[in-house]
Amino acid sequence: MTKVSKLIHIEVETAYIAEHSDETEPRFVFSYRITIENNSPHSVQLLSRYWLITDADGEESTVSGEGVVGKQPHINSNKHYQYSSGCVLKTPIGTMEGHYQFIDENGEQHQVEIPVFSLAIPNILH
Repeated sequence: MTKVSKLIHIEVETAYIAEHSDETEPRFVFSYRITIENNSPHSVQLLSRYWLITDADGEESTVSGEGVVGKQPHINSNKHYQYSSGCVLKTPIGTMEGHYQFIDENGEQHQVEIPVFSLAIPNILH
């Protein structure tokens, strides 16, 4: 059985990568840095991820699979894990949201929701 965990906190920082973007294509490249804080009393392992990516035209794509950036990290109690990745949109604004699946040292699975966050070129939103 999978539980929804409130003891694992996810923080997201995003950035627009202008040097890899090309408005004429259109191709807008964004990076995101994820910090996963394990505030639970148990160590956990990140098993998989799911992302729903939506551009400003409403076009959706999904990404799912094992781990993150090729790893299934173990995160000890009261520790954190950080990684960076990116995505490409056809519009200068978009959103991402999703969830991670973890398993703790007792074999219990936990799903942690990642609330929607924005991807936007600087100064496009007021």
